[in-house]
Amino acid sequence: MRVALLQNFVAPYRVPLYERLTERLTAFKVFASTRMENDRNWQVEWGKVDVEVQKNLTFSYPSRDPGGFMRTLQFHFPYDTLPRLWRFKPDAIISVELGLRSLQVALYKMLRPSTGLLIWCKLSEHTELGWGRVRLALRKFIFARADGVLVNGEGGARYVARFGIPDHLIFRVNQPIDITRFTRVARQRPDGARTRLLCCGQLIPRKGLVPFLHQLNKWARANSGEALEIWWLGDGETRTELEAIDCAPNLSQRFIGAVPYAELPDWYSQADILAFPSLLDEWGLVVNEAMAAGLPVLGSIYAQAVGELIEDGVTGWVFDPKSEESVQTALDRIRSATPEELASMRDAARRRIATLTPNTAAAKILDALATITRPAQSPLIALPADSSLAAPKR
Repeated sequence: MRVALLQNFVAPYRVPLYERLTERLTAFKVFASTRMENDRNWQVEWGKVDVEVQKNLTFSYPSRDPGGFMRTLQFHFPYDTLPRLWRFKPDAIISVELGLRSLQVALYKMLRPSTGLLIWCKLSEHTELGWGRVRLALRKFIFARADGVLVNGEGGARYVARFGIPDHLIFRVNQPIDITRFTRVARQRPDGARTRLLCCGQLIPRKGLVPFLHQLNKWARANSGEALEIWWLGDGETRTELEAIDCAPNLSQRFIGAVPYAELPDWYSQADILAFPSLLDEWGLVVNEAMAAGLPVLGSIYAQAVGELIEDGVTGWVFDPKSEESVQTALDRIRSATPEELASMRDAARRRIATLTPNTAAAKILDALATITRPAQSPLIALPADSSLAAPKR
């Protein structure tokens, strides 16, 4: 089977998944709008993946989210999509997101109706609040021409079901990472050390970091006998505001800055808990990373990864960062957890994330492709548990 995947750019954490698809398909090509978006500090890493960069126009613009924070959105228009697809002649297409890229793919589908079309909706109910009628009309047009939809989890499934897509054509694929990068690094925390929270990612308003630090500071002042520290791994526009907050004597913070992706496991190994107070995230791969590193996650209800992966009281604690009571209660629960309970949570986190790998995600995508292309294409066989045993290409 020949498959084309179209998206903005290829993030380094996505490469292992695409390599698994490359191993199993006759041809797998990624059409990227740009080599890398300008607000990312990652190096371009494509591994064994066949990537073709399109001719593209990019625009950035500020947007106020219904949640009350400002964010900068990037709009890509890869305007040579149709001729590139026409030359490649895919049996199936996976188009990421629901903008002009997918509109062009929907038009291609009208010209070549035998081509299978999966729309990969990396969204949730929270991320899609506030869009106007024009965007909704565009989505209805695209969905009407799709053969199926990939979503990150149940939040995404509930959203796309509103457009009349039957459940058997909504394929849930939780977002994976190469967990071996994180599982092989030994924990480096001595017994009795002060509790260390780690926040990893961009320091931007959408991540809810400033309100969270204010709440953490309030909790620290009310619990002066508890020593806490928070490390910020990443950089962004809210760093100055975070640095300016006058923290309680028993709360310290450290700003590490942005680091290469390959160095992340070493920083996770030096922390006790991942703090993820996001106000809006379609997924949140830091949750995967932390769990693989054996960290319980203090996770926001507004991140789909938390809803899919965090079992409250078992692999972490779930809270609403917009509710002062919820934040304070979650911090109380962390304080009351015994060393034995925290050790159990670390083990549970690693067991849970062990089932979510590039290999298992690739198997689900292959199953979705087989479903939408039958009987035109032969059914694909699921990948084995060990990616090193992958069957030869078809």
